[in-house]
Amino acid sequence: MAIPYSVLDLATVGEGQTSAEALRASIDLARRTEELGFHRFWVAEHHNMPGVASSAPSVLIAHLASATSRIRVGSGGVMLPNHAPLVVAEQFGMLEAFHPGRIDLGLGRAPGTDPRTAHALRRSPGPLSADDFPEQLSELISYFAGDPTGITAVPAAGNKPPIWLLGSSGYSAQLSGMLGMPFAFAHHFSAQNTLPALALYRKHFQPSARLEKPYAMVAASVICAETDEQAQYLAGPGALSWVRLRSGHPGVMATPEEAAAYPYTDMERLIVEDRLSNQIIGSPATVERGIEKLLAETEADELMITTMVHSPSDRVRSYELVAGLR
Repeated sequence: MAIPYSVLDLATVGEGQTSAEALRASIDLARRTEELGFHRFWVAEHHNMPGVASSAPSVLIAHLASATSRIRVGSGGVMLPNHAPLVVAEQFGMLEAFHPGRIDLGLGRAPGTDPRTAHALRRSPGPLSADDFPEQLSELISYFAGDPTGITAVPAAGNKPPIWLLGSSGYSAQLSGMLGMPFAFAHHFSAQNTLPALALYRKHFQPSARLEKPYAMVAASVICAETDEQAQYLAGPGALSWVRLRSGHPGVMATPEEAAAYPYTDMERLIVEDRLSNQIIGSPATVERGIEKLLAETEADELMITTMVHSPSDRVRSYELVAGLR
């Protein structure tokens, strides 16, 4: 049986584009992928990254949900350590009240930024430890249930969007399983951990009021074009962005021409090769084989696709071609 396909978008800002244009392109992409039959449209949370306009997921989700009518819209994800659980509950309770049955709350525990920016967000001397995340999560969940402490998260109580845990390692996988929550794994930047994390999730899963059996979604980077050569060309800017991020110099996404001409060092070339090896890039036939292989290996219940290319039109076209494979 065919599984749902979904979308993860970062509102990527390319060379020659403004953040406002990137956000409008994200809304256009949501409308088009809804027409194509995709199941969800999630947006990320990143801060102090010139190439990513998605810094306030709840605000963007409100616009995306208003611009569409059927597709589920959510966060992939809200980085919970950056926020007060009460505020997150109020925001997503309000989103669910406006768009009942269409909102997802995906949660991560990474900062989504550098340490200095994390401090500016949290106004605390350092990051929360891993031990703090379960406590934050428990507090957040309690607000949707109706907190017994006397603090009411209006309008969260009574408006309960599905809560997902996101992860790139075994920690969130195991926690998600123990709490009986759906789990989304970031295969697109942690491919080596995909199978072990999914195994941990399924092993430790405990049925809950939220979920009777494990539900695992795998997020993968997919770039589809008319030919393998064109797809590889379009993948160049995303690879260059990764190199720049790893070196501490994030910026807007380069054009394919700039990426193709970039003078990579030997070490940078190894980083690029490793990055591209974990992506599904090519013509429709090549991408179809790649997706089939990934789904067979992971036994995922849902596939979430992110497409990191410079041009919004190339991004839309990639999703159109993938939709044609179903």
